[in-house]
Amino acid sequence: MKAFGILAAAVLLAPLAAQTRKSILLITDAEGVAGICRQEQTDPKDPELRALMTGEINAAVEGFLEGGIEDVYVWDGHDGSATLSALTIHPKARLILGGLGRTMTLERGYSAVGVLGQHAMAGVRAGIMAHSYSSLGIQNLRMNGRNVGEIGTRAALAGAFGVPVIFLSGDKAAAEELKSIVPEAETVAVMEGLARHVCISMSAEMSRQAIRAAARRAAAKIGQVPPYRIAGPVTIEIEYTTRNSLRLDAAHALGGEVVDDRTIRYRGADFLDAWTRARLW
Repeated sequence: MKAFGILAAAVLLAPLAAQTRKSILLITDAEGVAGICRQEQTDPKDPELRALMTGEINAAVEGFLEGGIEDVYVWDGHDGSATLSALTIHPKARLILGGLGRTMTLERGYSAVGVLGQHAMAGVRAGIMAHSYSSLGIQNLRMNGRNVGEIGTRAALAGAFGVPVIFLSGDKAAAEELKSIVPEAETVAVMEGLARHVCISMSAEMSRQAIRAAARRAAAKIGQVPPYRIAGPVTIEIEYTTRNSLRLDAAHALGGEVVDDRTIRYRGADFLDAWTRARLW
């Protein structure tokens, strides 16, 4: 009976032990990778994009590990999750492929979130290929009446699960966007946009060195960077481009309110409630 009690205690405590490991979800994109400045360069099968993005990711993973993070999960978040390969990703990282759904696996209890290769939200002047989720489909995305993009919504989603965003690399506009809502986060501007497809970029080697150092500093800040939380109630408003109209049954969307032919507004008690109701495409 005593042996059974010890075994039962070990089983119960195992999940708690696992939770003490420091982990990070690194979300990747392409438009904010050093040297990527034109639309045709963002094809997920483009060999230069793959090499540049993988190099920056592996530098970030190295920095996170040096800073004390034990488990690094890298999500291939660009254009259908078809850019990264298990053959070339850092040997100590775990690669996540495929769509992550509305919660982006944050219910797994990561210690932190990082973002790499990030672009700014739609409408930002001198943001390299700036857009909010879909450059072809979405004109603007608003949260409580304010324009947002992937940075703001993903930081808010992480915050809804009590997880802070501690790191971002991308163009200068993207870095400033995160700093405006999470000033404690570590950011690296690997490029400066002069116009939508005109930029001044770091070399691949310089960007990797800067990313590795910033990732190391970010890892040391776990527990010091607060989650970005949005007080409820929350509205998410999606304005589609002029080539789109709302679906015929849009007025019947749960929590949805048709604003005009191209715009729909979702309401929720908090961010997670509104976000899980909203449909971006």
